[in-house]
Parts: sequence; C-alpha cells; structure tokens
Amino acid sequence: MPVVRDLRVLLRLRDFRNLLAVRLFSQAADGVYQVALATYVVFSPEKQTSPAAIASAMAVLLLPYSAIGPFAGVLLDRWRRRQVFLYGNLLRAFLACVTGMLIVAQVPDWLFYASALSVTAVNRFVLAGLSASLPHVVGADQLVTANALSPTAGTLAATAGGGLAFVVRLLASDSDALAVLLGAGLYLCAALVSLRLAAGLLGPDHPAGRRDPSVIEGVALTVRGMAAGLRHLAARREAARALTAMTLMRFCYGALTVMLLMLCRYSWSDNESDGLALLGLAIGVSGAGFFTAALVTPWLVARLGALGWITACAAGAAVLVPTLGLFFAPGPMLAAAFVLGLATQGAKISTDTVVQSEVDDDYRGRVFSLYDVLFNVAFVGAAAVASLVLPTDGRSVVLILSVAALYAATALMLHRQGRRFT
Repeated sequence: MPVVRDLRVLLRLRDFRNLLAVRLFSQAADGVYQVALATYVVFSPEKQTSPAAIASAMAVLLLPYSAIGPFAGVLLDRWRRRQVFLYGNLLRAFLACVTGMLIVAQVPDWLFYASALSVTAVNRFVLAGLSASLPHVVGADQLVTANALSPTAGTLAATAGGGLAFVVRLLASDSDALAVLLGAGLYLCAALVSLRLAAGLLGPDHPAGRRDPSVIEGVALTVRGMAAGLRHLAARREAARALTAMTLMRFCYGALTVMLLMLCRYSWSDNESDGLALLGLAIGVSGAGFFTAALVTPWLVARLGALGWITACAAGAAVLVPTLGLFFAPGPMLAAAFVLGLATQGAKISTDTVVQSEVDDDYRGRVFSLYDVLFNVAFVGAAAVASLVLPTDGRSVVLILSVAALYAATALMLHRQGRRFT
C-alpha cells in the first residue's frame, strides 16, 4: 500500500522519530491525566454529576488557559521549541505530582481545579509547538502523510493512556491519585526524549544575530504579534476556511461527548464501575476511528483535496449521527463513536496540513495557538449548550438532530465556498 510505504520512509528519518516519540509520551501522559481527572469529577460515587456540572468543570479547566493561547503562539515563534518540550514537560511532571497529592488530601474543589489548570496551561505550549515543529523534520511533500501519522499517533497514545488510567481505576478503588502520578512519570519521559533533538533544530527560524526575547518582552509583543498573525491567516483563505470548519466540527464533538458521559453514567449502567467500563470501551472504539483516518486520509486527500475530504467527513457525520444516535443504545452509539473518530481525525489531519502548508513559519506558532484556542472554546461552548438541552439520563433527540444539522451546514459551507473560489 502507498500509505504503508510512505510511513516507512518517514520512520527512517531520525529527527521525525524523535519528535514523534516526544509527542507519544506527552500525549499518553495527557490521556492518563485527563481520564484521571474525568473519573474523579464524573464517576466518583460521592458526586452526583449533572450536565451542568460537567460543563462547569470543562469551563474551569479549558476556558482560562485558552486565554494563554495567543501568548503561547507569540512565544513559540521566539523560543526554541525543543526547549519548550524539555522544560514544559518537566514542569508538567512536577505539577501533576502536586495534583495527585491534592486528590489524596481531599482539598476543596477550587484548589484541585487550580492545580489541574496549571498542568493544562503548559499543555498549550507543548501541543502547539509539536504541530509548528513538524515541517522542520519532514519535507513539504511529506506533510500530509506526516500529519496522518504524527497527530493521529498522538491521539492514539492519548487514548491508550486514558485506557491505562481506566484500568488503574477499575483495579484499585480510589486510585485517581495513582493514575495522576503515572501521568507525571510519562511527562518526565517526554522531557528526557526531547533531549535527543538538537536545541535549534525545530526553529523558529530567525536571522543570524537575532536574540530570543525575555518573557516580559514576549508578552509585551503579544497583541501586536497576534494581530499580525490574524492578518496573515486572513490572507490565507484556504487555511481560514479549514479552521472555521474544524471549529464547527469540534463543537459537535463536544456536545456528543457530554451526551455520552451522561448515558454511560446514568442510562446504560447501574453503578459507577460499569459506566466507567462502557466509557472506556467507547473511547477505544473512537480511537479505532482515529487510526482508520490515519490510513485513509492521505489517499483521499490526494483525490478529493484537503477541503474536499473535510467536506466529506462533515457530510458523513451529518448522515450517520442521527441514523445511529437516535437509538440511544450502546451498540449503535459505539458505531457512532467510530464514525465520529474517523470524521473528526480525518478533518483534523487535513486542517493541520492546510495550515502548515499555507502559513509561513514565522507565523505558524501563533496560528496553531489560535487553532488550539478555537478548539477549546468550541468544546466548552458545546458543553454549555448541551447542559441546557440534556436531561440527566443523556437522552435528547433535539441535541442529536441539532448536531447533525450543524455538520450538514459545515459541509454545505465548504462546498459552496469551494465552488465560489475555484
């Protein structure tokens, strides 16, 4: 298969392998950490979770550090990205240990959320840096395949990390703190692996003699830098369209995620352990969809174009979400999880490639940070909307049909704009 051949070529590149290893350890740790937090907030026996409570938790964890995104982008375009991976992961390892101790101590919720927020805030620098660094380790003609492998492998690593956290939680009661400490160990591994990359390899590319700014200088440049980044993005029409579509699809994914959490917690199980096992199975099935997207996306992008494949992903989700989801039964919903994993990851691979190809390196960090902010704001917004619509048992025909309509509108928007500009 051409895809397998292309993957073999990429894996022969030492710097690509090392960058991929940093991503795998880092995102596996993210998966462990996030699932440990989710199970602590949603599936603890002493907590009576509601859609509003889930939305509130997502807002606390995601919205504040979304404000860091523009700052992260400006600094990523000035700091050596290898150093961001090294020191960022070391800091996350330490902060994750602090979170684990707070869980054991059963501190007030606000203190727990503050600690969790500090870990996810650093995450903005690392994930945006990984995407911005990829063109430095592969050729321009390899970006589609690299984006099919690297972010998808990272998502699968996060899924595997989440599965590991589920196993720890199921084998030992009250083990959320242990899972968080496991995540800290993986963050430490990511930091150590980053040392295999040369300090200046990953950019950003600056003229000779240009010095890196201090933190204060970088923050002072944020407003001006982000304005320049937005102007640059506005001039790259295809990248802007891809980001818009991906944001809408992320909103849909967020709403359905809250629904799935409530179904697993209250409709499909009689106790927290069974609900947690069902959620773990759904995440695994969705991960299989991510893996399938990695295999088929390079082939389909070559035939449909990046925006054409995003359009197909949105249109397929628009048809299959109500077809499968309106049963509100575990079997069809698991099939829907696979479809959404395939559609969401296929669209993301294509969007990453468009942004990397269209955006100049001096602006890439800022644009990917904006991309990240849009991702999180869309997800939290979806959770807020879902909290207004969903009953406690998670069964809502209105939500399913609304999400399907938004997927269809996204596909129609891309199709019409594609015809207008071709």
